Amino acid sequence: MSVFHIRRRIEIDAGHRIATHGSKCRNLHGHRYGIEAECAADALHDGGEQTDMAIDFAFLKEEMMARIDATCDHGLIVALSDVALLDLFAPDGRDPAEWRAGLAESVARDGAALTTETKLGSKIYVVPFHPTAEALARHWFAVLEAPVVTRSGGAARLIALRVWETPNCMAEYAP
Repeated sequence: MSVFHIRRRIEIDAGHRIATHGSKCRNLHGHRYGIEAECAADALHDGGEQTDMAIDFAFLKEEMMARIDATCDHGLIVALSDVALLDLFAPDGRDPAEWRAGLAESVARDGAALTTETKLGSKIYVVPFHPTAEALARHWFAVLEAPVVTRSGGAARLIALRVWETPNCMAEYAP
């Protein structure tokens, strides 16, 4: 049986830190992340605007831009457990613990929380895990999985999500 594989890559700039890391990655720093979604389809569309496609590359890009770029590009990706870092961004006049509790509610409900309600108006994307390349690959896979099926009309499925932190270091999630 033939299988078609489709890949689309985007790049974002974002900061993070791994608070539990035993070396320099515990410091606040940034990356030019490369994010690649790989889709597979057993057959191509036989009609409509995606004729002879598994999924239109433009549709895949739109979903990646809306769900990864819009939430994380030029922002800070922070673990909900990184209380010390989050408290630095708590808005003036707000109790940091109450502010974090609101973020925790959003993370529990939605899997992540995006806010610019911060001391400096900075964009922060709060996640329930340490923002390693591996954990981000798994998270972004979950974020894109259903939209790929929807945008392809059921023809394509997401099979892998790759995250490059540097040109030489990549993590892949493929359930």
